[in-house]
Amino acid sequence: MKQYKNFKSSEFDSPDLVGSGENMKDEFMELLQESRTIADIPFRITSGFRTQSYHDDLGRRGYKTSKSRSAHQDGYAADISCKDTKTRWLIINSLLLAGFNRIGIAQNFIHVDNHPDKKQNRIWTY
Repeated sequence: MKQYKNFKSSEFDSPDLVGSGENMKDEFMELLQESRTIADIPFRITSGFRTQSYHDDLGRRGYKTSKSRSAHQDGYAADISCKDTKTRWLIINSLLLAGFNRIGIAQNFIHVDNHPDKKQNRIWTY
């Protein structure tokens, strides 16, 4: 992963594998950096790259996870913390303006990905 103005690769590490944030795809990170610049607010990453074992563990703990291979596992996804409606709007608007077209909206985070093998032009809720 290249270096980005507002992000460090460690922010995207799977909790069970230090250094795994380096697996984030640059085509994803470039759009995320553009989104961050547009929004002009900090993006706190709550989940970036995921190992298979961490993905499986999330499912066992009751989190909604992809039934097929997750975009997180391939370095094409991140979850961004979101605590209020204004921040949610700023983040979602900036993601769309930057060119993302796969967004999941939860009460306290926003999932974004640009996995090339997933269906495009999708917004869902958790």
